[in-house]
Amino acid sequence: MRWLSQVASITLFNLRSMMQRKGSAAAAIFGIAGVVLVFVAVLSIAQGFRHAMTASGREDTAIVLRSGASTEMMSGLAREETRIIAETPGVARASGGQASSPELFVIIDLPKRSTETSANVPLRGVEEPAFEVRDGLRIVEGRNFAWGRNEVIVGAGAAREFAGLDLGASLEVAGEQWAIVGIFEDDGGISESEVWTDARLLQSAYRRGDSFQSVYTKLESADTFTDFRDELSTDPRVNVTATRQTDYYSEQSTMVTAIITGLGTLIAVLMGFGAIIGAFNTMYTAVSSRTREIATLRALGFKAGPVVVSVLIESVVLAIVGGLIGGAIAYFVFNGFRAATINFQSFSQVAFTFYVTPSLLFQGAILAAFIGLVGGLVPAIHAARMPVAAALRKV
Repeated sequence: MRWLSQVASITLFNLRSMMQRKGSAAAAIFGIAGVVLVFVAVLSIAQGFRHAMTASGREDTAIVLRSGASTEMMSGLAREETRIIAETPGVARASGGQASSPELFVIIDLPKRSTETSANVPLRGVEEPAFEVRDGLRIVEGRNFAWGRNEVIVGAGAAREFAGLDLGASLEVAGEQWAIVGIFEDDGGISESEVWTDARLLQSAYRRGDSFQSVYTKLESADTFTDFRDELSTDPRVNVTATRQTDYYSEQSTMVTAIITGLGTLIAVLMGFGAIIGAFNTMYTAVSSRTREIATLRALGFKAGPVVVSVLIESVVLAIVGGLIGGAIAYFVFNGFRAATINFQSFSQVAFTFYVTPSLLFQGAILAAFIGLVGGLVPAIHAARMPVAAALRKV
């Protein structure tokens, strides 16, 4: 109890005298705040991209591709194969038959709103069951496209990021004009980065015959997926692979998320070294300016251990204050910030929003505390080892 009392007494003394060192303390706080700000901001990009890729994924929905194909771009299915997939046991019923949606996936080139450069945008051809398989999709402006007419609906993310995708405008596809009649949302998912239209018209425009690239199927329940997958894998009439929609989207986001996370961590580490040096200098200055006070406490019977702990606590407190400031700035400035980046699996753009999660803020606070702990360790040991007699003689 006496040891803890000594720690508390010295710590309170240190904190009360902090205003006398407000310049160096502020430098340490805002240095660490900068590290946490960059760390949280960069990782919020990865969180936002992952959220966009997985938000609309469902455990009870499967994506069927040709065996060996890892993306829709690499797959190809004939009409008869899509019919067999729809009739496989485990597929849920829809109002017009089975909840199975054969889909065509092509890429069109459009200019970005923010720059003069252009980028790839997915154009998806669907049939009627698509809107029952993806039951979270809803038209928020305008109306749905009419079947058999050159009309499209545009995801909210694509409409936000790319020029020419405004409601009422027209889009040139395969040399023809297609009217933009609606804007849709899908819980912030990857579908919002796409343009949708009638699959039969898209097949004709791109001379694809009666072929598709994927089949999205809604299952009777999430538990029936294994039986559905096994049934397809043993059916000699088709050569396909079924994947849960959640697993497929998660795998699609792996590469970009890993790149962004690695880059953010590298930047944070490099900046962290600078912040540790800043905290080291701040605490070393604090210890040096209180040489006589610390020596007096030691002469009065205070142990070396409480001195070390108190200096570390002061350093960590400064660091956590900096971490909270950096995290708060990151949240209010970057959370919800809208951007777009490339999905390396399909080489098309994905619109997303930066997503500053409580987990990221907690990680930022832990990083700040670590910087404060490391930065204050050597000054704390120096204060504890200071010879009492020599320190008392210092002016």
